[in-house]
Amino acid sequence: MTKLTDHLRPYLARIAALAAVIAIYGFARLPEISGGERSALASRFSFNRLSLPELKGRPQRSSRRVHPDLERVSGWVSVVGAAVALNDLDGNGLPDDVCYVDTRTDQVIVAPVPGTGDRYAPFELDPSPLRYNPNTMAPMGCLPGDFNEDGLTDILVYYWGRTPIIFLRKPESAASPEPNKLSRDLYVPFELMPGDERWFTNCATQADLDGDGHLDLIFGNFFADNGRILDANGGGHPQMQYSMSRGYNGGGAKILRWTSAGTIERPAPLFQEVKGVLGDKITKQWVLAVGAADLDGDLLPEIYFANDFGPDCLFHNLSTPGHLRFHLLEGRKSLTTPNSKVLGRDSFKGMGVDFGDVNGDGFPDIYVSNIAAEYALEESHFLWASTGQPELMKKGIAPYQDLSEELGLSRSGWGWDCRLADFDNDGVLEALQACGFLKGTVNRWPELHEVAMGNDLFLHQAGSWPRLQAGDDISGQDHDPFFVRAANGRYYDLAAEVGLGDAQNSRGIAIADVNGDGRLDFALANQWSTSYVYLNTCPSPGAFLGLHLVLPVGDALTDHITEQPGHPGPEMRCRPAIGATAEVKLPDGRRMVSQVDGGSGHSGKRSPDLHFGLGSLAADARLPVEVSWRDSHGQVHHQTITIGPGWHTVLLGH
Repeated sequence: MTKLTDHLRPYLARIAALAAVIAIYGFARLPEISGGERSALASRFSFNRLSLPELKGRPQRSSRRVHPDLERVSGWVSVVGAAVALNDLDGNGLPDDVCYVDTRTDQVIVAPVPGTGDRYAPFELDPSPLRYNPNTMAPMGCLPGDFNEDGLTDILVYYWGRTPIIFLRKPESAASPEPNKLSRDLYVPFELMPGDERWFTNCATQADLDGDGHLDLIFGNFFADNGRILDANGGGHPQMQYSMSRGYNGGGAKILRWTSAGTIERPAPLFQEVKGVLGDKITKQWVLAVGAADLDGDLLPEIYFANDFGPDCLFHNLSTPGHLRFHLLEGRKSLTTPNSKVLGRDSFKGMGVDFGDVNGDGFPDIYVSNIAAEYALEESHFLWASTGQPELMKKGIAPYQDLSEELGLSRSGWGWDCRLADFDNDGVLEALQACGFLKGTVNRWPELHEVAMGNDLFLHQAGSWPRLQAGDDISGQDHDPFFVRAANGRYYDLAAEVGLGDAQNSRGIAIADVNGDGRLDFALANQWSTSYVYLNTCPSPGAFLGLHLVLPVGDALTDHITEQPGHPGPEMRCRPAIGATAEVKLPDGRRMVSQVDGGSGHSGKRSPDLHFGLGSLAADARLPVEVSWRDSHGQVHHQTITIGPGWHTVLLGH
């Protein structure tokens, strides 16, 4: 028997090794569903793709001129900038206007959303007479908002190579005889930060951070301030990141606190930068996305920074009016939890962030894009699911666990913006991602792997990087995933079935019901190519509840809440109640919760309207909705209203 065992030992070892490989392969393979179930899921969705308007007369390009030291990696430096926002800019009550960055021309274009009528001619926002040099600066995104609290929607544009500019909206009576007919002349450029600092901003959002009733600004920056990244004749020696996982030499996060409003005659929505409130680490991160949402129910928004080349950061908000205070949170690690699956200990490539209640516990979950391409520098995307214990934040603990693998959301491609939204109104959120990096014909992944495995001491020098220029490819053939949840609880990518199967090299995603039909539409901003809006033509959508939660401005201030069916009228002087929360109580006992968003994500901005899919709920049903908000003086209010399906405008009092 011993001789037989000795004889078989080499074969037994091989069989054991093979069994281990088979087991690992089995765990690595994603579960599948039948073709019939895929078809049934996909049949619930349909979209009509339309190109966003383009302005003619300016030459197009497909890369940026960069500092001489960075010329070797000009393709890498040129991969960001495509951005899009959907909002109500012309005051007709619908978010049927688009502001987007066309990277081919570096234009910030404002236009009616295709398919919603030709209400005005598309135009470009003009920063003159402010300091702007197209040879050393480039727009990276646009953030709509009422920054001087006059009831008109302004547009903040952020850049690489300079500080942001606010384009203040003039009243129509001051510049146009035709109401709601937008034009370039209706916007006055205003310096947010006077001076000649050079920021390299990739994301921005607005939120009432200190609870004083006014919106503050949060920016995430990439390269360190005052570099000359886009200056082909620049001096000095700009640096790449210090490390792929601990690269603390970026531009970091910046917070500007609201101090006072102004008028067009005195265009002074004044904001003051507040330094030192987030700690030293985040001020040197390479930030690609920022999100703000109230995660513990006190109507003070927490902040999530999705960082490249280092761990993401979630800050608990402990501020009081006029005084900002935050505490960095970190998830708890168990014996079987890898570091990268603990919030705050991940080490690679946070690229996008969004909030939504995926697990149905009434608390926002956090959806984060990452680099999760096959054979890539893979860490996975994250779905930080709430554990329903927000009180742990007071102990410095982030009460979240990553369920991305269990839910089928961990893998796709090189992700940027990510969004959670209910596109068929069945009450279950879908997940959408913008993916792709550098599109070309020469695969540079092998060289990039070598850099990632190399010595961090040389990483900050562009000369140690592989050639990454026009014609090179890194994840250039990715498509934009469209994840739908199946009956087994997992999400499956149905992009090919719903018209998103082609490679687009996307960056930003904006979501809104642009035509008011109760079906959410979305826009995709593509890098170095045409950008699109996807109008939702879902054949059999469920019932829905849509809410415009707004605050009165000026002499329209009121001390009571009023509700009316439909959309805000042009006579209503109001601004979106950013940060307000609505909790819908369904007949079966479930709760649906959503918050008015101020621009969370990478480079896409959803409209500030709330949308709830109600499934098969009857059209004449009545639902209790608890609304919670801070008024213009910072006072907290809670009130329950009873309304039915459809769109409603709720004017929140003080």
